Amino acid sequence: MGTPDLTLSGPGRLASIDPTVNRLPYDGVVTYHGPVLAAVEARRYLAALQETIAWRHDEIVMFGKRIVTARQVAWYGDSPFGYVYSGALKTALPWTAELRALKNLVEQRSGATFNSCLLNLYANGGEGMGWHSDDEKTLTPHAAIASLSLGAERNFSFRHKTSGQTQSLILEDGSLLVMAGSTQTHWQHSLPKTKKVSAPRINLTFRTMARARNQ
Repeated sequence: MGTPDLTLSGPGRLASIDPTVNRLPYDGVVTYHGPVLAAVEARRYLAALQETIAWRHDEIVMFGKRIVTARQVAWYGDSPFGYVYSGALKTALPWTAELRALKNLVEQRSGATFNSCLLNLYANGGEGMGWHSDDEKTLTPHAAIASLSLGAERNFSFRHKTSGQTQSLILEDGSLLVMAGSTQTHWQHSLPKTKKVSAPRINLTFRTMARARNQ
């Protein structure tokens, strides 16, 4: 399957979305660009990534026990980074053609550069992600993290670590969300489970590794 063109669906689609608006009230910066892919291109990328990515079920360590999650994950990057996440070591695979194209698009839209991408595949709304922060020591502190969504629309939530205040928004198919500044220091985020969604979703979080280990 060839790499689709990265185009918008038509003029004015993003007129109601201002990507310069901070979606957090304080202690961080989160901007939402809305759909940056036309609907047909988003569907093509969803299908391509489902077929070509080396998916595997995630393994995390909770309370000293190793747990295999329902969702599937994959890790890609500029070099074979060693990335410790939830007590498990992941090694980055080389970029695919589709991932390189999406990386270029995300960098153009966000104004940031990235050297790796963590992908999550959620088969349906019964699969989600609990509260956490992307603050691992291997990541560049305060560097932007760009989240590209493909497939089913899902609710995405933020919770302040001290005040407990929450913020939520719907991530649309083909949309881009950027978390920057001190967001990971002060806020957690989650993808709540829901029985209302039966379709799959792929989330790509483009990141910048600071201290990578070649394995």
